[in-house]
Amino acid sequence: MLSLDDYLRLLPKTELHCHFVSTMSAGMLIAQAERHGVPLATTDPAALFDYRDLADFLVAFEAAHQVLRTPDELAAVAYDGVRAAAAAGALRYREYFVNPQSFAEVGLGYRPLMDGVIEGLRRAEADFGVGFSVIVAIRKDVTPQQAVELVRLVADEPYPEVVGIGADYLTAEGTEDPARFADAYALAKRLGYATTIHAGETPNAGPEDVRAALDVLHVDRIDHGYRVVDDPDLLARVVDEQVPFDATPISTTICSGWELGPDHRLARLIASGANVNISTDDAVFFRTDLGREYRERLVALGVDAATARRLALSGVEAAFCSPDAKAALRARFQGELLALDAALEPSTA
Repeated sequence: MLSLDDYLRLLPKTELHCHFVSTMSAGMLIAQAERHGVPLATTDPAALFDYRDLADFLVAFEAAHQVLRTPDELAAVAYDGVRAAAAAGALRYREYFVNPQSFAEVGLGYRPLMDGVIEGLRRAEADFGVGFSVIVAIRKDVTPQQAVELVRLVADEPYPEVVGIGADYLTAEGTEDPARFADAYALAKRLGYATTIHAGETPNAGPEDVRAALDVLHVDRIDHGYRVVDDPDLLARVVDEQVPFDATPISTTICSGWELGPDHRLARLIASGANVNISTDDAVFFRTDLGREYRERLVALGVDAATARRLALSGVEAAFCSPDAKAALRARFQGELLALDAALEPSTA
């Protein structure tokens, strides 16, 4: 019989909130930084991913974009990241945030960027059976016009794997401010892209940021969104409408300074019946993996096997992949879950 720990580790999983560069190992980041002359806070792998807060993390996150300069380097990161995630967390499908505006700062254009990322992910899919899609992410510290220009670039250089538009980072003022990018999101919608945005995550954010994402940007999903529980009316609405929330437990302890426990905003969001799925956010950079998020972090939030199963299936339904790909993924999950459920110790079901 399977213990709860083994059940959660083997549970088939999607990951809808994964920043591409943060799947790079510490060793690779250090080696690439040395190759390209990019300074790091430390070259000690044990201390490389120590952060005081979100702003401190973003310094390391920015450096990671500077060390990848060629399609071959990008493809290597893509392939190795999938292999590690499949082994550690039973990953079956993943969506990646990629920031072309960050890579442009080191002279890497959109097409070589996407060629490298997608080539590595295609090879990994062939070898490990892990499907994928790409979400192009707008940096919130750019102007609204630059955001519109990025969406136009995505449409002018189409890839079948690039299915969505998102937005991350913070504005130059250190805020979330989703409404600032209304024109870019309206254009993305007209062009047929799925949409999501980081909102309601940071200590300075509030439920109004989630509301703006829904009512001004009309997004299909919310990344993070934990502050929604601070507004009972808005919480009731997102539960009723089953708005998908891409949640990342361990990152909240770093970016928001919250302890994982039954009173955590994410625990309350899950308990409310909201449509939540689970990801790592920045897997390697937060010293986590999808298996740990389920086995350790969800357990700390008070999640049982049945709820973890529901969260895993929610990730399938919220995915931005094609209807045919989603149907195949759904069937794969149902088949694997039948076997896992049958083997789960009755006392932990």
